[in-house]
Amino acid sequence: MKNKTKILEVNNVFSGYGETEILHGVSIEIYENEIVTIIGPNGCGKSTLMKTIFGLLRATSGNIDFMIDNKLTTINNFDTENLIKQGLSYVPQSDNVFPSLSIEENLEMGSFIKEEGMAESIESMYELFPVLKEKRNDPASQLSGGQRQMLAFARAMMLKPKLIILDEPSAGLAPNLVNSVFETILTIHKAGVAVLMVEQNAKAALERSNRGYVLATGENKAEGTGKSLLKNKEIASLYLGGK
Repeated sequence: MKNKTKILEVNNVFSGYGETEILHGVSIEIYENEIVTIIGPNGCGKSTLMKTIFGLLRATSGNIDFMIDNKLTTINNFDTENLIKQGLSYVPQSDNVFPSLSIEENLEMGSFIKEEGMAESIESMYELFPVLKEKRNDPASQLSGGQRQMLAFARAMMLKPKLIILDEPSAGLAPNLVNSVFETILTIHKAGVAVLMVEQNAKAALERSNRGYVLATGENKAEGTGKSLLKNKEIASLYLGGK
């Protein structure tokens, strides 16, 4: 990709749970300030890939390289705390906020490994997401589903990551809230952060993505720009609810 710096490269990665292998040689790459979506049927390995990149699962084979100090560095054996320090954040599908804590306390938790500059980071999140500032002293349990996701994203941005991984960001939300979540993702993108997401609402995600990958049975099946994947009749039929 011309004039773009690659910040993540997953090369021929195998991974799974115990003796159960889920990923069979998956490869993807992410460039700076891109939105990239992974789509595919349930059980194809999308979330397994996200967890493997973030160190929650270990790759049994293949390499995962991430941009550290201006060079791609193999991170297969990095723990999650180290990955966060190096600029990689992850927002899981569920349990991604502390409901009993206030909005501001949740944001403070996002800076737990580096308290220096916390106040400035919180203010920058309030500038990006004004609704959080209005509710800064309210417990997260009082937020709507869309606002909770906004808080989860903001907390993940507290340490100024290069890349945020989102696992099913619109899962479980009412249809009228889904668009607000995607608007929040675009806000993250406009702030200069790359986004890699797995999303059940594949059509809406690809419409907002620079590129996408299709996984099936733990393997790469297709890749392309978001627009080209949306126009692909076979992919539309299999994964986008088209005919």
